[in-house]
Order: sequence, then C-alpha cells, then structure tokens
Amino acid sequence: MTAKKKVLVTGANGLLGRITVKHLSSFYDVDALVRVMPRECINNIKYHVVDLSKDWRIKDLPKTIDIIIHLAQSSEYRGFPESALHMYKVNIDSSARLLDYARLVGVKHFIYASSGGVYGSRKGVFDESSPIINTDELGYYLSSKFCSEILASSYSNLMQISILRIFFMYGPRQKKSMLIPRLVDCIHNNRPIMLQGEDGICINPIHVNDACMALKSVLKMDESTVYNIAGLETFSIREIGDIIGNILGKEPIYEHTSNLGQDLIGSTSTMEKKLYTPQISLQEGIYSIING
Repeated sequence: MTAKKKVLVTGANGLLGRITVKHLSSFYDVDALVRVMPRECINNIKYHVVDLSKDWRIKDLPKTIDIIIHLAQSSEYRGFPESALHMYKVNIDSSARLLDYARLVGVKHFIYASSGGVYGSRKGVFDESSPIINTDELGYYLSSKFCSEILASSYSNLMQISILRIFFMYGPRQKKSMLIPRLVDCIHNNRPIMLQGEDGICINPIHVNDACMALKSVLKMDESTVYNIAGLETFSIREIGDIIGNILGKEPIYEHTSNLGQDLIGSTSTMEKKLYTPQISLQEGIYSIING
C-alpha cells in the first residue's frame, strides 16, 4: 500500500483551515499548525501549537512533509501602523521561514493563500495576468501578502508553487470583522451600511466550502501558477445587503459616501477550467450562515 503524503496546514483554526484539514484528513497525513488548540480536535490530525507572531523554531515543525498549505494570516489587518510588526511576522516572516523549511525537508508543493485585493480595484474583471496595483497604493496588509507571493515564486525552481488569490471568502463561524458577517450584524442591529456611490462596489464572494474544493484540486496540479479563487455571481454591496435583509426579515439601512469606490471582481475562468466550479449561491450560503 502506498504511504499517504504528509501535508502541513498553517492557520488550521481559520475559516478555510478548519474545513481544509477536515477534508484532507481522509486522504493525507495532516499536521495542523494552530495558535491555540481547537475546542474540538479532529481525529487523525496532529496539532502543533505555534504562534507565528512570536519567536518560533523550525524544530517545532514535523521532520518530514511533502506539501505545505500556508493559510495563516495576520488578524490585525486593520491595525496599521500599530500592528505592523504583527502583520510582518505572520504574513512575511513566517512565509520566508516556512519556505526555507520546505527546502530543507524536501517539500514538493507549497501552496500560499494570498488575496484578490493585490489587484487593487477598478471597473472590469481581474484575471491572473492582470497587473498588480502600484505598491504604494496597496497598503501595508496587502503589500505583506504580495511580498509573500514574491518570496514563494522565488522557490519555483526548487518546488511547485501555487498561489491562490482569494476574493471575499465567507462561511460559518467567520470573524464578525469580515465583510459578510459585518453586513449581517449591521442589518440585524439596525445599523447603517455605508455605500460608496449609489449601490456600493461590486464583488464576487466565494463560500468557504467551494474555496476548499478548489484548494483540493490545486493539490492535483503539477505546475507552478497563480489561481483566482472567487464566486461565479457578482453583486453590489446593496444587493448583498438586500439578500441578507430578506433572509432576516429586516429592511437594511443604507447611507452613502461621496467617495465612488471601484469594483473588485476576480475572473473565474482558470479556476473553472482547471480546478472547480463553485456550487453554492450567495443566497444559499448566507441563508445557511444565518439559520445554521
């Protein structure tokens, strides 16, 4: 019998990490890096408590690994400049150290979860060949994500590098500071939703289950490349608010800013052709979050 490949997943307590380690545990030997132990551990998964924002050692990690899925990211994305060092440690320093660890233990495939935000925002759709926004306009958090993309790509002659640019992922138990939970919270508590322009920007969010299925397909690929991971449907913020309001049975309150925002829509053509076609509609996904 062929031995299972060994996979190391960072950020295993996060939105995508939780579902990823659960799905992979049936097919791989999974080691999960977490900042704190989860309340409910999954059978057959080896947990390692490692705080990437602190000093940590390579010897804290497994001695042999075939694949690394680096999902960990700083939770302090709104905290610049006070939390700049936290973002640096988690988003850049950890990537550099994990890539060197990958080289030392002979990892064959390194998958890095970045953000669709590195493209900036504009009218139209971003595909994987679209230029990255000028770095002086990215802001610290997105700059740190793009820095790790550059670092990872430098290792593409040593191992397979896959970069996932994820667009507005949402799902159960997501932090309330993220977009979809924040909109739900605003409507539930009768707080206004601020719209840039008449309807707000347009986005194509993806449910975490669909993102996980796309990620699983990346494991089967054999070339270094970049993938957009996004939903098939495009909505304005007002349209998303109306969907949430209909499910909650409450009328959203909208206020407008004079600032005209730009859209952030990711092309899904490469994802659909090579990886996976998302199955969960936004209405279905939000309904499942609100109603359990």
